[in-house]
Amino acid sequence: MGDLLINLLASVIAGTAVWLTGFLLRRRKLNRARAFFGLTAGASCLLVVSRHASSPREFSVHRRDVAALVELATIARECGAHADRVGENQPTGEIGRLTEFCVGGPGASPRSATHVRAILRGVTYEIFDEDKRRMSFTVGGTDYVYSPETSYVLLARFWGPTGGRPIFFIGGLTAGSNLAGARYLTKHHPDLARTFGTDRPFALVLRITEPAAYGTDFTELIADVTDIAFQPPPHPDDETTPQPPEMPATHASS
Repeated sequence: MGDLLINLLASVIAGTAVWLTGFLLRRRKLNRARAFFGLTAGASCLLVVSRHASSPREFSVHRRDVAALVELATIARECGAHADRVGENQPTGEIGRLTEFCVGGPGASPRSATHVRAILRGVTYEIFDEDKRRMSFTVGGTDYVYSPETSYVLLARFWGPTGGRPIFFIGGLTAGSNLAGARYLTKHHPDLARTFGTDRPFALVLRITEPAAYGTDFTELIADVTDIAFQPPPHPDDETTPQPPEMPATHASS
């Protein structure tokens, strides 16, 4: 009888230790995710997305952008927060008041255009031409151009001038690229947290290979452009002689 009680007690202690270890690991993982995204239990965050470009309906959103919003809302839910979707013409409040996920490039989203103009000053997006065959963004002299075989998305985290909560920018060349960026963020945010911590901005270029055939499966990080994307604002007293722009290099798909 004594041996049975000792064995039962040992089993209870071992089981409790295993449960407690698992609980502490899950709690540590949760706290790291919350710190990385600037989220807390019960907090709100914003999902900013533009309406479907080819739809006449005011609140229509491309289905792949909807899928991207689902990925980002899942992040918020796992952190114990809740997400509010904001349309392109709805006010978002002061920057940094809430964590913001901004989906879509500046050609489709006025909010994204503001972020690129005010904060991502080292990045230039080309407005779509009439037949929408040329879509690209340029960072540091490299032109990332859409083709049926290859697309790109800029994934960035930054803060406003007064700090506060972070903004996550997912500026893809297509709605499918936006989805790829959201899924990459969902999957790789622990790696990004180890690299950039909780308080450092980053800007990364992701390449999506054969999106028509494989969707977002072949999404890879190809360039860290953090040092180039965030340029200081021009000083009003600076007087420089305009120089002719350099021709950007075209990024070749591998």
